[in-house]
Amino acid sequence: MFTRRNMILSSAALGGAALVAPRRSLASAVQDQPVGASPPKGSSRYEQTERQWEASYAGDRDHPILEPGLPGRHYQPVITPSGASLPWKIVDGVKVFHLIAEEVDHEFARGLRGKCWGYNGRVHGPTIEAVEGDRVRIYVTNRLIAPTSVHWHGVYLPNGMDGVGGLNQKAIRPGETFKYEFTVRQHGTFMYHSHHDEMTQMGMGLMGMIVFHPRQPTSDYRVDRDFVIMLSEWKIVPGTSRPDPNEMTDFNVLTMNARAYPGTEPLVAELNDRVRIRFGNLSAMDHHPIHIHGHFWKVTATDGGQIPPPAQWPETTVLVPVGATRDVEFVASEPGDWAMHCHMTHHLMNQMGHGMPNMIGIDPSMLDRNLGPLLPGYMTMGHDGMGEHGVHIERGHMAVPDNSIPMVGAVGPFDYITMGGMFTIVKIREQLSSYDDPGWYENPPGTVASPATRQELARDGVGAAG
Repeated sequence: MFTRRNMILSSAALGGAALVAPRRSLASAVQDQPVGASPPKGSSRYEQTERQWEASYAGDRDHPILEPGLPGRHYQPVITPSGASLPWKIVDGVKVFHLIAEEVDHEFARGLRGKCWGYNGRVHGPTIEAVEGDRVRIYVTNRLIAPTSVHWHGVYLPNGMDGVGGLNQKAIRPGETFKYEFTVRQHGTFMYHSHHDEMTQMGMGLMGMIVFHPRQPTSDYRVDRDFVIMLSEWKIVPGTSRPDPNEMTDFNVLTMNARAYPGTEPLVAELNDRVRIRFGNLSAMDHHPIHIHGHFWKVTATDGGQIPPPAQWPETTVLVPVGATRDVEFVASEPGDWAMHCHMTHHLMNQMGHGMPNMIGIDPSMLDRNLGPLLPGYMTMGHDGMGEHGVHIERGHMAVPDNSIPMVGAVGPFDYITMGGMFTIVKIREQLSSYDDPGWYENPPGTVASPATRQELARDGVGAAG
């Protein structure tokens, strides 16, 4: 009889190669069976292995439905900076949510608004929170001009609840309300988004975050501050308000929870708080390496599940791929105002930097003098970089198109912060009466970089510049 084992041995003999017999693996479960034969009745291929592989679609299909998980008792609610969690109610032991897809007039930052699509009046949609064992029922009402659907990204559920329009369900037509229902049988950080005309509808903002908490959290899971941040990117031409979902490369508004700095909300923690940040990335095209200053974190989970503590690794920058989530945790051990941002430098500026000619190092004084009589107020930009661009706008020296924001950030405690876009600040304080924004950090004397004096330069034998 021609078996797979005989085939492997024959191939080795004919080819003259020393093929090493594989360890018992998924294939070894059937190596003694004729080609095309099924595994023995009453067993599965997975049960016959040494558990080297687990079923990809994990979770107990018959997970028991438990009493609805309650905040403060079964879980600590997460914080969505500049956002909110979706309200729910309990009906006959089921948690009932209601998402409304609709057009939203959204502010990315002061001076820039967009006619976006979102949920429940928000861009991005509110965070959905539940607990392992919860039975959830989510109604989705479509108030858009186009059909839509909702996919529960990374969530274990019956196939007909997966939300891919045309494949798993009919599209939700304008004016219709559909019902999704399933039992939560996992915990972690996930996302939801439209899965009908995805390029258009996700590009317009139809997405949000999901957090499923463990029913019985371990001491390793508990934190003091638990933040949720959705990363995204947009193309909004200065002077317009409608995001362009057809863009593929030239994104000019980069956001955290649909806000661009200086519109992002700071993350506030008390000294020695244990902090978790859950990043999700539903950008159209770009991965985002998110970097924190002054601390390191450990990568503790992906959307595939928690990483066991011995396998977690330290980083100061975590790469969040498109379509993925990453959980990081750290101890807020150093007081101050610490930058946290995407480390792709073009993701740290807002509109108006795209398409400008490279003027670095060019002396524009002659051009400015000649154009001045013809164009009063004209000012050549970019010859010494982009850092002063926002300063000129902030001081009223340069006009900008309607409904647009400068390329860079805002006035800080010492000088102008020349970053915008996917940037925010982690504010850590020794004593807090609340977690409201505490304002700018007051550095202790002698702990701020400052101009060197002549005496200091002479003392250390350092020649003064210039």
